[in-house]
Amino acid sequence: MSATASSKSADDSKKTACILCSINCGLTVKTAGRHISKILPDNDHPGSKGYLCEKAQRLDFYQNGADRLTSPMRRRPDGSYEAISWEVAIREVADKFKTIRARHGDESVIYYGGGGQGNHLGGMYADAFLKTLGKPWRSNALAQEKTGEFWVQGKMFTCGTHPDFEHSEVALFIGKNPWQSHGFARARIVLKEIQKDPARKLIVIDPRRSETAAMADYHLAIKPGTDAWCLAALLGIIVQDKLLASDWLAAHTTGLAEVMPHLQQVPVARYAQFCGVEESLLREVAAVIARAQSVAAMEDLGIQMNRHSTLNSYLQRLVWLLCGHYGKHGTAHPPVQFFSLAAASKGESAGATKRVKQERRSPVANAKIIIGLVPCNVIAEEILSDHPKRYRAMLVQSGNPAHSLADSQKFREAMRTLELSVVVDVAMTETARQADYVLPACSQFEKAEATFFNLEFPGNVFHLRAPLFTPLEGTLPEAEIYARLVEAMGETGEADYAPLRRALRLGKTAFALAFFAAAARKPKVMKYAPVILYRVLGATLPEGMAAAAGLWGVAQLYVRANPGAAARAGFSGLSIFAGEKLFRALLERHSGTVFGIADEHAAWAGIRHAEQRIALAIPELISELDKLASGPPATASDFPLVLSAGERRTETSNTAVRNAAWHRKGVLGALRISPQDAAALGCADGEEVRLSTRRASVKVPVEISDGLQPGHISLPNGLGVDYADNPGSNAAQSSLRRRGVAPNELTDLRERDFLAGTPWHKFVPARVERITAS
Repeated sequence: MSATASSKSADDSKKTACILCSINCGLTVKTAGRHISKILPDNDHPGSKGYLCEKAQRLDFYQNGADRLTSPMRRRPDGSYEAISWEVAIREVADKFKTIRARHGDESVIYYGGGGQGNHLGGMYADAFLKTLGKPWRSNALAQEKTGEFWVQGKMFTCGTHPDFEHSEVALFIGKNPWQSHGFARARIVLKEIQKDPARKLIVIDPRRSETAAMADYHLAIKPGTDAWCLAALLGIIVQDKLLASDWLAAHTTGLAEVMPHLQQVPVARYAQFCGVEESLLREVAAVIARAQSVAAMEDLGIQMNRHSTLNSYLQRLVWLLCGHYGKHGTAHPPVQFFSLAAASKGESAGATKRVKQERRSPVANAKIIIGLVPCNVIAEEILSDHPKRYRAMLVQSGNPAHSLADSQKFREAMRTLELSVVVDVAMTETARQADYVLPACSQFEKAEATFFNLEFPGNVFHLRAPLFTPLEGTLPEAEIYARLVEAMGETGEADYAPLRRALRLGKTAFALAFFAAAARKPKVMKYAPVILYRVLGATLPEGMAAAAGLWGVAQLYVRANPGAAARAGFSGLSIFAGEKLFRALLERHSGTVFGIADEHAAWAGIRHAEQRIALAIPELISELDKLASGPPATASDFPLVLSAGERRTETSNTAVRNAAWHRKGVLGALRISPQDAAALGCADGEEVRLSTRRASVKVPVEISDGLQPGHISLPNGLGVDYADNPGSNAAQSSLRRRGVAPNELTDLRERDFLAGTPWHKFVPARVERITAS
């Protein structure tokens, strides 16, 4: 029976998941031909439990985008593209990567991507190919969003943590609007439950009156870019008013004595003025946090793509840690992960040998590498240089950095400077249009697919999705693309596969024993494990599921590393059998599988500091805290407004859905502006204005919104893509339409965090002018 058929329910519907945010809610869908004709929530999904927001209804516009490709494309000298065969594409790409490595060394290639919000399996196979190139540099969207937060978590906890809003007395959101961005399962249901319960409180720190802020018991409507002063003021109140959980801190933390003098000196009243929040409101909120039985907190891009990004990540954690909110019901816990995204970012895929930890910095900008990732804002700088160690080639896997990274103009220039650029993607994206080769992949609904965004506690869910459709003609799954490239590089072949195939014919136990025995003898078996498993085990899996073969290795390694959590989820016994049982469950449970259940001690077991204590003092950030005393910088007279470039709205999701034809109501991509600023400008709702930053100017319609305070304006995310109306391989040559503004035409790559290098997309100096009619 095919995987597509076996995932059907009695009424001929099929199980899959939404791919438009990291939560990947379970879906029950119906198809008609090659279209997704009906989309409903999956009540059987153990994570989303029948929850769904409106954005999933746009998925057929992704599946049937007109700019999908049906042939590999090669760039001609004049900038146009020609279709070539897969055989030619694989041979030429492999030969050119070999030449670049031979000429420039093991660190001459940069890899960007690894998967979007719904497709991570291809990244496993891309990682195998990267290992043929030496020690390539790596980057992805995490390096412009989360690396500062990850660095802080590593310093304080040595592990990642995730909040438990479902059971918290107080929910705290900093620079986050979960009504639109989600970030945890069943977000809107949980928010409504908190709002309706008089014993629970919702606190939001955000300059905008977002949907979540409108529901809040306390909305700290700070001035844009002043999160650090607000958080420092809260900390000053907690310390100076003796609201600390002193006994808990003494039992579970280190570094309190180092932090205390700096917080005792915080001028609370002055910082309240800086951030624009009444001191009395800050004191009330601090008391609510301190006296609560449990607080769960979450930050997001509102502070992670803003001034003081990494400092904000540190200060917000101090707020709830100083009040003892960790490791208890309704606070924060480290989830048991099936496979760590941080490990994947470092190239530690299934079977990889972990490297000795050492600091690595980029060769040109000397940028700090966090979880193995080059900061996105320095990539162009690393290419547009005469430095002998500059990046010479780029491989992009399911990413669109020419649209999503700061300063799109500079990134396009950098791509054209490379000796080789290759894009593996579903559509002819903005990045693909700058590349030397474009290799078309199957859509996320035409192959086995999954993500490693598995962050729930105590039970954690992995959802392996079966294809809804056969692959579009001329496309290949990433597993096949990278397997062919690894073989073309001369790294694996039939000599590696044949002995394991013979063992597999004797049964799964014989195969497992043979695989691990071969891995012990030959390092390259683990090095290229995903490709070897794909070629050997993949052929025996249900139709369309071959790309899931790499998960067999992940399952085996997971149960060895987490035997207790796996056993509590039903995968116990000798690891080789437990791993096989888990892999079979992933294949057979089409609504997802609870693969691990953490116990009550997991919150502390994950901390690897001495005595499992949380480290409160981070010297690099304590010094930044002290610098806040000088106050916020003055506003530039020529750019008096603050633009948030990339607001999540009901009408936006991400650039995976390139066709905006689904939008029929209102103005798509409007610039939101406060009534006061609109009145001062003399513009009306819907009027087109000129928006300017230091990088560019664009024309955009205005939407007057009372959710913004004077001086603050915002553009939506996920719009401004160049969409081809004509389908097929000629998408590379098609005429283009653009709806909405591409935010990163307006951003500046030089505006970035001092430590993590994350961009300030949410704090872009700007001005707005009326367009005088001629």
